[in-house]
Amino acid sequence: MTEATLRARLRTLYEGEGPTGDRFRYALLAFDLLTVAWLITSSFFERGPQHIQIDVAIGVVFLADFMARLSISRRPLKDLVSFWGLADVLVIISLLFPIWGEGLAFLRVLRLYRVFHSPQTLDQLRDDIRGFRRHETAIRAALNLMIFIFMMTALVYQTQVGSNEDIRNYVDALYFTVTTLTTTGFGDITMVGSGGRLLAVVIMIFGISLFLRLVQVVLRPPKAHFPCPVCGLRRHDHDAVHCKACGTVLNIPDDGLD
Repeated sequence: MTEATLRARLRTLYEGEGPTGDRFRYALLAFDLLTVAWLITSSFFERGPQHIQIDVAIGVVFLADFMARLSISRRPLKDLVSFWGLADVLVIISLLFPIWGEGLAFLRVLRLYRVFHSPQTLDQLRDDIRGFRRHETAIRAALNLMIFIFMMTALVYQTQVGSNEDIRNYVDALYFTVTTLTTTGFGDITMVGSGGRLLAVVIMIFGISLFLRLVQVVLRPPKAHFPCPVCGLRRHDHDAVHCKACGTVLNIPDDGLD
């Protein structure tokens, strides 16, 4: 198989609009969800050789995915040194060479954000899930909040386990994250050290912002995401016939739901 043929097949899998690409991207998304589930489940058991073997296997899959995405990228160097590229590199290194144990495991959750917000995934969800297009803004806001909660939960666990006797697994870390984010603050679990207190401040500030964003998009009238071909205005009423900015006739896709 020539290099050009291989790249063409990879582009079909990662960017193609056919059923093959759809199944492949859903499989990648399912694998990412399974790795996060494994990250949470493994916190309830003592880390042993089997944990390292599973982590290395996950790292091999992540490495293959990362190399495939770089090979079909139009700007491979820029993608490599981007925030998401460096995050992927750190995750892969931490899995294949567990020098820090699970010290960088929380970065795996960032992959979910990148996958959920990729143009291919969003287009696929709009086509496959009934009503996603109509409620896309609210769904994305809810996903952002959920990913932030899982990200902070993983970070709390990685930084506090072993030094904080109140945090022994991901359930403890999730409990602390949610009570901090909602400003309930029961006080039965507190962070230790200056770094822990600063992390709690970050959870409160950014968590409340994401929560208020979710409330805002749920309460306001839903809008359709459809760029106007003339002026570029992206958000319109679902039943809009003309762009309210320039008057251009729109053809907004509608699934017929009230």
